[in-house]
Amino acid sequence: MTLAHPHPSHQKAKALRPGARRPAKELCSECGLCDTYYIHYVKEACAFLNQQVAELEAVTHGRSRNLEVSDDLYFGVHQDMMAARKQQPIAGAQWTGIVSAIAIEMLTQGLVEGVVCVQNTAADRFQPLPVIAKTPEEILAARVNKPTLSPNLSVLEQIEQSGLKRLLVIGVGCQIQALRAVEQKLGLEKLYVLGTPCVDNVTRQGLQKFLETTSRSPETVVHYEFMQDFRVHFKHEDGSTETVPFFGLKTNQLKDVFAPSCMSCFDYVNSLADLVVGYMGAPFGWQWIVVRNDRGREMLEQVQNQLDTQPVSSQGDRRQAVQQSIPAYDKGVTLPMWAAKLMGIVIEKIGPKGLEYARFSIDSHFTRNYLYVKRHHPEKLEAHVPAYAKRIVEQYQLPD
Repeated sequence: MTLAHPHPSHQKAKALRPGARRPAKELCSECGLCDTYYIHYVKEACAFLNQQVAELEAVTHGRSRNLEVSDDLYFGVHQDMMAARKQQPIAGAQWTGIVSAIAIEMLTQGLVEGVVCVQNTAADRFQPLPVIAKTPEEILAARVNKPTLSPNLSVLEQIEQSGLKRLLVIGVGCQIQALRAVEQKLGLEKLYVLGTPCVDNVTRQGLQKFLETTSRSPETVVHYEFMQDFRVHFKHEDGSTETVPFFGLKTNQLKDVFAPSCMSCFDYVNSLADLVVGYMGAPFGWQWIVVRNDRGREMLEQVQNQLDTQPVSSQGDRRQAVQQSIPAYDKGVTLPMWAAKLMGIVIEKIGPKGLEYARFSIDSHFTRNYLYVKRHHPEKLEAHVPAYAKRIVEQYQLPD
């Protein structure tokens, strides 16, 4: 196991401040670890310098995933999965507000003293601003996803300096792997981790290019998501929703917009969180919840009476669609909008749904990312790609 080890002088280690060179170089996901004195551990903790999901799963959940069990292979170690939605949605939330509700209950019930979450700057709704929230109002100010690289772990020094002992951290896979690697150095009595699935983040400049290339009104977009109906859903300031079919995206212009770290990531489902709340394994309009361990179950129990739930389901076969998507993405194929809309309607009716849609999304991203690492960082391929990702990619024929 290669987890970071304690070091008595870690507080004296010199941190790289924003704008400085990162040890992971172009693969840096800007998780924020290098903005603190915990940079001392970066070569062991960084997901892009030392991939160690299996080892950290065993420490965090008591076991690593079983590669012979399909749900484990794809979705990681878990005790339970379900679809859920809040009976009374939180106004302004991206979906119904399950993540915000859990964080608020954990704080108000005294289970934690602070919540690491991401607000936005006053000047830009998409510019992330990591904070340690200590009131429900501060949590609610972070209730919409920021689809850009976010330095969540830049607040680690504040955690130690503040004397907090019970903490909830909300984050994505690369952030959580680094957090787990330094968890024992934080001086906490209890750490809860609430994760979201994450894929295809961009820099702020990359986000602007995506919005201007894809939306009819990029300046009024409040949030967006790639949804189970094979459309990108944009929510605008006036409350209207704009949808664009996946197959109508200008792939030839957007191929290079995603961060290299995201093109090299194989932790879509946030394997090391205690509880994961997303959408891709649930019916349209519902959220997908994955309970990974007892801490995750404890978090979910705080809002159980606020939720409608239903079992997860699976329908269709993703494999042909994934195989066809590999060369289409590789060649930057973009369909005329009329054809893209027609294809979207057909696939929505007969395509994969529920957990099979989640597998479709994982397969299509893992095959793409495997090719990216193979072509751009061949020296890292063997060590960087986890065993579960290799098993998934092996199902498909890939170009050279």
